[in-house]
Amino acid sequence: MNKFLFLIILLLFPFFFVSCSKSDSESEYDGNWIERSDFEGVPRSDAVSFVVGNYGYIGTGYDGDDQLKDFWEYDVNRDTWMQKADLPANARNGAVAFATDQKGYVCTGYDGNQKLNDLWEFDPNTNVWVEKTSFPGSGRYGAISFSISNKGYIGSGYDGNYLKDFWEYDPSNDIWTQKVSIRGSKRRNAIGFALDGKGYVCTGVDNGSYESDFWEYDPLMDTWTEKRSISNATDEDFDNDYSSIVGINKVAFVIDGKAYLATGGTSTSVTVWEWDPTTDLWILKTDFEGTDRIEAVAFTISGRGFVATGRNSSYFFDDIWEFKPFDEYNEYD
Repeated sequence: MNKFLFLIILLLFPFFFVSCSKSDSESEYDGNWIERSDFEGVPRSDAVSFVVGNYGYIGTGYDGDDQLKDFWEYDVNRDTWMQKADLPANARNGAVAFATDQKGYVCTGYDGNQKLNDLWEFDPNTNVWVEKTSFPGSGRYGAISFSISNKGYIGSGYDGNYLKDFWEYDPSNDIWTQKVSIRGSKRRNAIGFALDGKGYVCTGVDNGSYESDFWEYDPLMDTWTEKRSISNATDEDFDNDYSSIVGINKVAFVIDGKAYLATGGTSTSVTVWEWDPTTDLWILKTDFEGTDRIEAVAFTISGRGFVATGRNSSYFFDDIWEFKPFDEYNEYD
């Protein structure tokens, strides 16, 4: 009998081990991705996005053959898309966008021939675009942007040279003001996001070098403060995997006072990082569950974060995914 029981245990042990390993792997990181209704424009990369009220907007970009100028509105409550008025200007990719409480703005980019510096304002209530005062910096693509207190900010990028200049746009007066340049290296295809009244810039590339510095901008003081490097810069364990944060063409979104970086990198990626401003620490979250990609877009609507479009090599995407950072991973969503 003892030999028989021993053989049973011996046979069952590998299955028990595999089961436990799978469970441990699935619960290693928090967060769950849920696929939503596909973006209804053509698949694309290098588009822009912004949010006004309870609606997200995606437009411009590149589909593998042409630059684009169409715009689409996403209704988060109904999970539906509606086409809006085209941008009445050169089709483009590599532009930036930001929004105030009531209007969205699209600026800069590349039309296939020239680097652009025009600025356009979109009113969702009238579905009308109006040209505003052009960005006074050089025409460029691959810049960063964010909004703080109904003002827009644009900086860095590439105009034939790598850049680090930084500008504020006041929509109420249609005025641009040059601010203190982004600290650290010049860069393009970096990430910019706003959180709790401050702006942040990280990642990007400068002449083939992936940047690992991370900067916080205070618009009231017009000053930059360096945060922890996004590299394995210490002998402590917390930053052992930080080197995977660096790269280009990532996306960022904010949920409940924390920032999330996803996709992009030194190549295509599905890695997701969460940054907590109270500790200045990054932790890994559940991987993005769509195909690995670069040049996607991201936005937050009413505390819900979304990642959409992008490309992997010559394959372009039209899917959109919602991330729930505090949910358990569910492979069936």
